[in-house]
Amino acid sequence: MKFRHAVAAVVTMLVMSAASAQSTAPAKPSSAAAPAGAEARPGGDAAHDPATPGMPTATQATATTPSGEAGAAAKPGDATAGQAKAAVCGACHGMDGNSTDPQYPRLAGQSEQYIAAQLADFKSGKRMNPIMQGFAQPLSDQDMHDIGAYFATKSSLPGVADQAFVEQGQTLYRQGDADRGIPACMACHGPDGRGNPGPHYPQLTSQHAQYVESRLKALRDMDPAQAGPHAKPMVEVAKKLDDKDIAAVASYIEGLHANEPTPAVAPASP
Repeated sequence: MKFRHAVAAVVTMLVMSAASAQSTAPAKPSSAAAPAGAEARPGGDAAHDPATPGMPTATQATATTPSGEAGAAAKPGDATAGQAKAAVCGACHGMDGNSTDPQYPRLAGQSEQYIAAQLADFKSGKRMNPIMQGFAQPLSDQDMHDIGAYFATKSSLPGVADQAFVEQGQTLYRQGDADRGIPACMACHGPDGRGNPGPHYPQLTSQHAQYVESRLKALRDMDPAQAGPHAKPMVEVAKKLDDKDIAAVASYIEGLHANEPTPAVAPASP
């Protein structure tokens, strides 16, 4: 009988000890993930990277490749899924990717690969902009590709170049300046500004001159050591451009229109 009482007492003590341990265990800190912008590297300045305003911060980051691009595990983007995910982007970039405010870039026709890579860079902090970092934080690699696929299906609306800048802008875009070591823009971005999705050279055609100018100046001021492999060539080029060069080529790019196929029109019936 005494033995039974002793066993019961031991069991009771074990149960109470377990319950006590659970109730006194330290809670996991609620601030495990830093808020958007908290991990920004020293020297980051949003004014040097004009981009779209932001979205709530996620508490769990999605893994990215060392280059900061969307992870290899992501499937090719789904434009239909991307349309819903890109709805929030429309406030600044336009629902079809044709922003009306020149401080926000046009995304219509931009390649899926480039958009996904830039979103990944914003998320990782490689490309500094606290507002866009907030937008990118909740996105998975797949989300980034889906959003990119959606905007890639859209057509950019034509812009207009300032005639005063056309001659100089066209020369820089199509020929560069060999004496100053400036390559032709079209060598990477194409004669019609369509870009090259493989090495992540963005589409430039019809992009707002104001946005292009801001980005070129930001690249000119960037430390090449902090630039990623895809941005570094542009950092080197931008450092050779003066303000007049940048204004001219930015204006020319806005007026650069890709040749769109003209649909055949059936002749009118006699």
